Amino acid sequence: MRTISVKWIWAAALLVAVLVIAGGTSAQEGAVDPESWKSAPVLPEVSDKMREVYQRGLELGNDPNAFSKVGDCQNVTAYFLMDFDQPGQYNLGEYSDLQATIDHFAGSWGRESASVNPGFNVASVLSPMWADPKLCEKGENPLKCEYRLHRPSIAIISMETWWSGRPADEYEKYLRQLVQFWLDSGVVPILGTKADNVEGDHSINAAIVRVAQDMEVPLWNFWAAVRPLPNHGLEKDGFHLVYARPFFNEPDLLQAGWPMRNLTALQAIDAVWRGVTDDSSG
Repeated sequence: MRTISVKWIWAAALLVAVLVIAGGTSAQEGAVDPESWKSAPVLPEVSDKMREVYQRGLELGNDPNAFSKVGDCQNVTAYFLMDFDQPGQYNLGEYSDLQATIDHFAGSWGRESASVNPGFNVASVLSPMWADPKLCEKGENPLKCEYRLHRPSIAIISMETWWSGRPADEYEKYLRQLVQFWLDSGVVPILGTKADNVEGDHSINAAIVRVAQDMEVPLWNFWAAVRPLPNHGLEKDGFHLVYARPFFNEPDLLQAGWPMRNLTALQAIDAVWRGVTDDSSG
């Protein structure tokens, strides 16, 4: 029996060696660092695939001067990007080069999106049950409704909330469907990470970055942007962002979560717009 066991051990070892050689990598070399998403840059890069998506969208009739928001309570108009449609309600300070982007997308910053609601998550935006009956047609989910109403060329997506106790892989499954909808519509999606870690293991942010990388869509790593801020830009509850107006000429205000969110979201939209159009002149 002992001889048979040794033979089986050698056979198993040989099989593993053959599989490793055939695969061209070792288990260690193929391992993925679950923390690697933390080093992703704050602002997105644009792939050739996204340039193709953008051009196809223009052929479908998407508006090159429009973008849409998709999100939950941290994306409501009163706090998120609205001030850029109101001269005098923001100050770009040293970021004055972003004014061209603000002008280009005038009207989208303060617009109420059919795909934003404080109660939304990645699953609900895919369900017609959550569509606004005053805006949406029968059978439309919030995404389809928003696309029909606004026909954007870019969509900025930030989904912080998720069902308590549900695994992150379910979040990821729905997020992939959400992203695929925009890609099929010729719209370039920007995926944003979240500042909080209410789930305790950062699994939601890891899923967001994984989807962005797998589907080659632009990533806005907001989590990285707020790491240096006091309490990471969050209120004592560890979820809501500290509020301040978007006056980027005042360094003290950029220590709060909301000004940093609005600044980096603006920068992300600017980077994607210029990336898909190769327009450096504004």
